[in-house]
Amino acid sequence: MHIRQVTGGLVAALAVTFSLMSGQATAAPAPAQDTAAAARVVTYDASGSAEFRSAVDRGAAIWNESVNAVELVPSAAGQRANIRVLADNGWPRAQTTSLGNGTVWIGRQAVIEGHNTIRISSHELGHILGLPDIKPGPCTSLMSGSTAGTSCTNAYPNAAEKSAVEGYFGGALTRQSGDAPLNTLIVD
Repeated sequence: MHIRQVTGGLVAALAVTFSLMSGQATAAPAPAQDTAAAARVVTYDASGSAEFRSAVDRGAAIWNESVNAVELVPSAAGQRANIRVLADNGWPRAQTTSLGNGTVWIGRQAVIEGHNTIRISSHELGHILGLPDIKPGPCTSLMSGSTAGTSCTNAYPNAAEKSAVEGYFGGALTRQSGDAPLNTLIVD
């Protein structure tokens, strides 16, 4: 009985092989597609950021290097941007309207006091990406903002900050009560 099953299987395999050799070849099934979700594109308009334009672009690049679920890209001319970035003489701040949307002000007051422009930019963009202030906080926390002092130039989010943004834009987390409030002005 066992020999008959093996022989039957061998005959079936040989029949398929010979039919492929003499007939038309068929394509192998396509490999499984990568099911990872594409990054959500969030555009920003830094045309009003004056002398801070390169710091804003660098802050956006830092977020792009740090997370996969969202990508910050400059808006095209005439395109309505998700984030407007402006320069003014006040203190840096962000107004969120919804997750990934709002206005950032790179305030000259903090720059005059000695705070790093790239850290300011990255921090304020962090608010638009859903992160609250962590005050007081260490320099290793981007969202500690000015409480880390003027000597702190760290413009990169830490692991917890990255994870939160990945969750907000990748769908793994829900917003928590401690997250950056929406439709609110956050003055750092």
